[in-house]
Amino acid sequence: MTKGTILIKNGTVVNDDRYFKSDVLVENGIIKEISKNIEPRDGIKVVDATDKLLVPGGIDTHTHFQLPFMGTVSVDDFDIGTQAAVAGGTTFIIDFVIPTRGQSLLEAYDQWKKWADEKVNCDYSLHVAITWWSEQVSKEMEILVKERGVNSFKCFMAYKNSFMVTDEEMYHIFKRCKELGAIAQVHAENGDMVFEGQKKMLEMGITGPEGHELSRPEALEAEATNRAIVIADRVCTPVYIVHVQSIGAADVICKHRKEGVRVYGEPIAAGLGVDGSHMWNHDWRHAAAFVMGPPIRPDPRTKEVLMDYLARGDLDCVGTDNCTFCAEQKALGKDDFTKIPNGVNGVEDRMSIVWENGVNKGKLTWCQFVRATSSEAARIFNVYPRKGRIDVGCDGDIVIWDPNQSKTISKDTHHHAVDFNIFEGMKVTGIATTTIVAGNIVWSDNKLSCVKGSGQFVPRPPFGPVFDGIEQRDKVRNELLRKVDRKPYDGPVIQLNK
Repeated sequence: MTKGTILIKNGTVVNDDRYFKSDVLVENGIIKEISKNIEPRDGIKVVDATDKLLVPGGIDTHTHFQLPFMGTVSVDDFDIGTQAAVAGGTTFIIDFVIPTRGQSLLEAYDQWKKWADEKVNCDYSLHVAITWWSEQVSKEMEILVKERGVNSFKCFMAYKNSFMVTDEEMYHIFKRCKELGAIAQVHAENGDMVFEGQKKMLEMGITGPEGHELSRPEALEAEATNRAIVIADRVCTPVYIVHVQSIGAADVICKHRKEGVRVYGEPIAAGLGVDGSHMWNHDWRHAAAFVMGPPIRPDPRTKEVLMDYLARGDLDCVGTDNCTFCAEQKALGKDDFTKIPNGVNGVEDRMSIVWENGVNKGKLTWCQFVRATSSEAARIFNVYPRKGRIDVGCDGDIVIWDPNQSKTISKDTHHHAVDFNIFEGMKVTGIATTTIVAGNIVWSDNKLSCVKGSGQFVPRPPFGPVFDGIEQRDKVRNELLRKVDRKPYDGPVIQLNK
């Protein structure tokens, strides 16, 4: 797809710091002018945005398109997944490269990038998971940062005997992240306790989807979140907790932030939009559809409290962990919940969920909505202001947002490949009526006009804003670490038996 040229008239531009009425001109995919009463020129497409908002294209910090996982592959591939994304107002996704244990990071990265480059309908970038540790991994992390545009690496504290790393390995991974200027990310659950909990549930005859949540309760997420933050603080490096799903985990993040620790928290659309009581539904298929890790919590207060934390700035940006599996795939665990592929949808409905449960309930302002759905993610992952802002020189990724238009979410009308939607039947007011990617309309009037493979990989430089002040913090800490000058001990020393 060529970079487009378009003039948007009569809208209200909303960034994370202010909003104002203006026209916006995009030329060759880049925002060229923002002012009132821009005169149309011959050959330029003009779109009227009267009574609508112009918000930066959404950024989903957490997707898993066509992920090989638990014996199958998620059905939203990079084509379908990014179609769903733009239909909901998201114009930039960051997916995860997840090498198998022992696999070269570079080999896995090249595979993921090939999959994406052939199919994406919007711009994208890649995080890389570290599922094992060695000198080879350390060297490949450096290549990924310096030559492949990666500035974030994820550790799993769960999925024992698969992706999970030990505390010692995580410490060394965090140290390497700090050296390279990459942000450390963590899936925070106590994997050993989850493993034991799963065995206990199965021994008790609890084989259904409810066993998933019962085996990995909120306390295990909160404990692991605390442990990850403490380890990162010992290293003195920023840490980003992915998919914060519980009040307990959010409380831990808030506590450490108040103490000055550089920690960031990512709630997801699922945790802000529904609760986990669905895993107790008597329809097995319905219950299994909600299985993901960490679990969506059954406590009905959770989505409200997580939104409160987001509004206060104690949680940062909203992802989705979009990782979808159809009924026959979920059925791999029909007799054993530990074999149900973990994952739910979210990339299409994310922005409307945040608007409905945040803005419409008086918890978020327009500007806070932009912060939560795009600009803060752009800052954390160091693509701001190219992404996450409507300003001269920024990418022409713009969403025309109608705060008054409603829709009812349904699997029958969504743009995912999956046959279920966890937000089924939810009415949301506030939707993307037009999505513009690089100056081209890709979604308008409920119709997609994407070009498969037209999106571009966006490299993310290291040492972004999350590292501001880290060097000075290290210096101050080291000044406090002083040896005691004392007379050497010259008394007796016990002799140990050899």
